[in-house]
Amino acid sequence: MRGPADRPGTARLRHLLPRRLRRSLRSGVRWKISVAIALVGALVAIALSLVVHNAARVSMLDNARDVQDERIQFVQRQYEARGGNLPVGFKVDDPALPAELRAKVLDGRRATYVSEPSDGVPDIWAAVPLADGDVLSVHTRFTDRSATVMKDLDQALIIGSIAVVFGGSALGVLIGGQLSRRLRKAASAARDVAQGQTHVRVRDAIGGVVRDETDDLAQAVDAMADALKQRLEAERRVTADIAHELRTPVTGLLTAAELLPPGRPSELVRDRAQAMRTLVEDVLEVARLDSSAERAELQDIMLGEFVSRRVAARAFDGITVSVIHESEVTTDPRRLERILFNLLANAAKHARPPIEVSVEGRVIRVRDHGPGFPEDLLEEGPSRFRTGAADRAGHGHGLGLTIAAGQAQVLGARLTFRNVRPPGAEPGTPAEGAVAVLWLPEHAPTNTGSFPMVRLPGPL
Repeated sequence: MRGPADRPGTARLRHLLPRRLRRSLRSGVRWKISVAIALVGALVAIALSLVVHNAARVSMLDNARDVQDERIQFVQRQYEARGGNLPVGFKVDDPALPAELRAKVLDGRRATYVSEPSDGVPDIWAAVPLADGDVLSVHTRFTDRSATVMKDLDQALIIGSIAVVFGGSALGVLIGGQLSRRLRKAASAARDVAQGQTHVRVRDAIGGVVRDETDDLAQAVDAMADALKQRLEAERRVTADIAHELRTPVTGLLTAAELLPPGRPSELVRDRAQAMRTLVEDVLEVARLDSSAERAELQDIMLGEFVSRRVAARAFDGITVSVIHESEVTTDPRRLERILFNLLANAAKHARPPIEVSVEGRVIRVRDHGPGFPEDLLEEGPSRFRTGAADRAGHGHGLGLTIAAGQAQVLGARLTFRNVRPPGAEPGTPAEGAVAVLWLPEHAPTNTGSFPMVRLPGPL
């Protein structure tokens, strides 16, 4: 049940991506919402700050121009009435008078003007025409007090903007955290359903009083899980019924084949009949395992001695057994033997010798030197009615490993698969063999059975 050791595709593409980049492509909903709210808050705060700053500056400049206008009217009346010296800052026909302001005054109008010197502090001008045709003008710098007020206002706007950004971020973390928490609960419940815990309901797992799109997603997942469960149960019943109905005629066919006269045709008929009977028995066993009705009949055994005797009794060719560390375990010998023989039969049929069986404590390893397991088996586990043989490469792995995995669950054990490659080998390097590892539990299995099947890294 082997296939190509490596295939081009998304798995290889993931290996080619830098690890840091792969990490950077993943971020939580909480932080996305927080960043979005912070950015919106920052944009709003900046826009409002600019509007307030400009409005305050324009208002102060308008007040300064009004003051200059009042001053120059007062000085004009005094100058035209009594003459004499002008107050400090007031001049007649000032050569520095801005041209635009001079033009308006020569038209006979009183006017004010704001100029922007290079130092950035504006000059406030006011000018008025005199009776003799001269121009009386005055200008002062923008007052220090006004500049201080603007500076204080800018500081207040900056502090307020920062407070808005941090407040928005905190609000985003709070809102996003609640949503992210519900989504994580939904994902955890969905994984439980995928691992066979059909009693789990995603809607109940996420809880909450307020209904939102997360509840709609949870209900949709629950409905999908129920539909899949019903379909799988119907398929399991049909498969079991068909296998049960075939059992009697296949047994009769095998019995009739035994009555045929000796010869090559008779041997072929008996061989095919026996193969059909084995297939029917395997299908029935898979159906029983799928129904979760199987229970282990526990005994205390010495694991290393048990494996050595069973392998020697079957007289497998090219198989060596080594007991690294003996251990007493409580398990079902019949189911353990079934798992062991299925792994050995798979290795003998699809791999190359030597096939090495090692027992270390509660761990049994079956190591071969073939082309390795197909990548889809390593990622998804064994699949029934699918084989990874060369003529059907990439379509799965038959019943042998499926039964082994199901029996391991009944024992409360873990059955893992991985390929062996040279140390430091690049992705895509052909495998130097495959190893299946059975991890027996420290305690006797419960009525509900097993740990989930996972792929574990690490040395042999």
